[in-house]
Amino acid sequence: MKLAHYDSHKLSLSKTNMRHSRKRPDVSDILPSIKARGVLVPLIVRPILGGAEDVAEIVAGYRRWTADALARSEGIDHGPLPCAILEPGDDAAAIEASLLENIARLDPDEVAQWGTFVRLTKEGRTIEQIGQTFGLTDLYVRRILALGNLHPRIREVYRAGEIDARAARHLTLASKTQQKDWLALLDDADSYAPTGSHLRAWLLGGAAISTRAALFPLDDYKGRIVTDLFGENGYFADADAFWAMQNEAIAAKIDAYRAEGWCDVELLEPGDHFHSYEYEKTPKTKGGKIFVSLRHNGEVEFHEGWLSGKEARKARAQTAQAAGTEGDSEAARTGRPETTSVLQRYVDLHRHAAVRAVLLDFPGVALRLMVAHAIAGSTL
Repeated sequence: MKLAHYDSHKLSLSKTNMRHSRKRPDVSDILPSIKARGVLVPLIVRPILGGAEDVAEIVAGYRRWTADALARSEGIDHGPLPCAILEPGDDAAAIEASLLENIARLDPDEVAQWGTFVRLTKEGRTIEQIGQTFGLTDLYVRRILALGNLHPRIREVYRAGEIDARAARHLTLASKTQQKDWLALLDDADSYAPTGSHLRAWLLGGAAISTRAALFPLDDYKGRIVTDLFGENGYFADADAFWAMQNEAIAAKIDAYRAEGWCDVELLEPGDHFHSYEYEKTPKTKGGKIFVSLRHNGEVEFHEGWLSGKEARKARAQTAQAAGTEGDSEAARTGRPETTSVLQRYVDLHRHAAVRAVLLDFPGVALRLMVAHAIAGSTL
């Protein structure tokens, strides 16, 4: 295989290229780097049979060629494109080359990216410049650079696949002492090194409480907030200080609701869930309450305009009694079936027998119903 340089306009897409017959590919991920440095990885081409010597067709590298063309349209010209030349006429070899060029690649892991980004920052590149060169967001670059907060041994463990990305990202929140303690647990065969959500709770000394759960201004919190670049939010390092301020904010919110005319605000026990199927939606004008649910992760939800099932039935009965009509009073009571379960089953069997009698005149429909019963079954 020979190497040469071709002018962009002397190249065309080969029918053996796996991207042939598709719409123009998305090159937004490689366009910034090609604008900055040009095409560095050679395209795979082959001469066109019966064509001029300086004309070739692209077997692999269509996206790079497209990105270079877009850069040229913006006045950025890095000259002829580097190309590796296949022998002409061998379609099988061309198809193999096109497929291998697209699948036989291994993207660099995050630790390798971190090492590269660190070297670039030492050479004077800013986060913004790195992002522009590689087509990455500033946040992504910051997340990769955050791996520098990890103990070198943890980076090695992560690179070896002994922990997943989630654990590595949680460990970027840890202090150096915490990281050493975690490594000691990992090395101790008789101990358990927490991972996943347990790891985050272990690092934060309990349930991880996100800053998004706070009902109070974060500026009023005087404790430490642990920043999580990978989750785009922070966590309260002092849970006791958080709950003291959160409870004050909840009490102020409850007072505000009562001032608005709500008859009652009921605070559920921490950790208890508000199951809407156990309640009935009731407006404030008809005695609806507000139920407040608290979760151990600090989240608070205010459920406006509800009554428990028992309270709603009692309210309907009182309304009907005030109206003075026996029918309304009966409708307000808890609905009971008109028949017992045994009698209802007896009625269903009679209905079933009536349908069977009618189906005697429609054997085709009866056959389809028999097949349906065989597949789905029946309670009768």
